[in-house]
Amino acid sequence: MSPLTREMEHSRVVRAPADRLYALVADVGRWPVLLGPCVGARQIERDGADERIELWARTNGKVATWTSRRTLDPVALRISFRQDRSTAPVASMSGAWSFHPAGDGRTRIVLTHAFTAVDDDPQSLEWIAQAVDRNSVEELAALGGFAERPYPLEQLVFSFSDRVETPAVDPADVYDFVHRCDLWPERLPHVGRVDLAEEAGTGVQLMEMDTVTSDGRTHTTASIRLCVPGERISYKQTVLPALLSGHSGLWEFEKSAGGAAIVSHHTVAVDPAAVERVLGAGTSFEEACAHVRDTLGANSRTTMGAACAYAASVVRRP
Repeated sequence: MSPLTREMEHSRVVRAPADRLYALVADVGRWPVLLGPCVGARQIERDGADERIELWARTNGKVATWTSRRTLDPVALRISFRQDRSTAPVASMSGAWSFHPAGDGRTRIVLTHAFTAVDDDPQSLEWIAQAVDRNSVEELAALGGFAERPYPLEQLVFSFSDRVETPAVDPADVYDFVHRCDLWPERLPHVGRVDLAEEAGTGVQLMEMDTVTSDGRTHTTASIRLCVPGERISYKQTVLPALLSGHSGLWEFEKSAGGAAIVSHHTVAVDPAAVERVLGAGTSFEEACAHVRDTLGANSRTTMGAACAYAASVVRRP
């Protein structure tokens, strides 16, 4: 081990069963909704208990990305990880999540890290340590907050999708419509304002938007978007509507028979404490979830329909 390897351990006792907490960490698809620092997450491959994942996260104010190998052990309630593609200044990073029953329905979550910096630079090592400390504390608190809620996980965090296909268009033009969200106020009836900033060469967009709902209310949201030209745009809302405690999404662009298809995916967490405040006394949690599904789905379908209409209007000259 390098003399400049730093090891850190963070822990938190949560009033929730260990297997519930393990399940939250095991499913990386939920991470952008559950964990504040996580902007995007996807599974690349899976072979039994071993998987490879790709992550994007805010680290000391910047969005960084890396891939990791994970080994999941649901019997021992342990998930170990090791980065196999790091981003400078990180040279290496490994660690583990473990979940230890602590009696009275409580669990002690332990998150460990061991890391090195590029060129063993002490200042970089300290920068990494600050990011690990800040993100670990935030992640453990978020896990505890979700796991302690008295609802099944599939109700707390749920996903849904909508798909639109259109003939005789180029998927690149459909992608362009969604990518150029700065033009949405001119193109979409439910969008009142968009402020957009892009980090050159990274595919990262920072977006703030005012959305007008069918009842005339305006919601201001902010998102980090991760753009892969012509293929997909994933995003995480960092400023949320009052009803949600987490929201991430993905736009996918595909070739279909003679045209293009666009798919909108949402993963959301409804805040039980906000339901009656936002939707009125007597509104159930189930009704709130249905409202979120209907509202977000309607907006997505409007956007996808407009994207396809825009693509159909593009004239390509020989």
